[in-house]
Amino acid sequence: MNISIFGLGYVGTVCAACFTSARHTVVGVDINKDKVDGMNAGVAPIVEPGLSELFAEAHQGKRLTATTSAADAIRNTDVSLVCVGTPSQANGRLDLTYMERVCEEIGAALKTKTTPHLVVLRSTMLPGTTEDLLVPILEAHSGKRAGESFDVCYNPEFLREGSSV
Repeated sequence: MNISIFGLGYVGTVCAACFTSARHTVVGVDINKDKVDGMNAGVAPIVEPGLSELFAEAHQGKRLTATTSAADAIRNTDVSLVCVGTPSQANGRLDLTYMERVCEEIGAALKTKTTPHLVVLRSTMLPGTTEDLLVPILEAHSGKRAGESFDVCYNPEFLREGSSV
């Protein structure tokens, strides 16, 4: 399977490495060019036991690349995992700015895609966020309807640092 992973922080990086170890092809997507360049060189942007070995193997097998272009990633993959941060604001509410921006970019890329695509939201969010906020953003920017031209699901993250691989 061809998978794109948006957000190359802890969750996205571990997901990318683990999917490649199962012989999937992964395209990492991040706005940080240093992370993208490092991943393209086979260097993991975080420290986690076993991760460096998985990155080296994936890099050697050409199963792991990275880009700053959401459009390129969507065009060449069947599934996208969104693993961007949702930090807490001063008032305690989640800041969904990064989720909104990524969904706008994914939606715009889906506009010209003619094959099925699944968007998997992995970031920490409150119940209702997917249906009430993010699906409408994807639909508005793609000009398509979820459940018809593309699908969306939520898969909460359950990783523990130090034992995620």
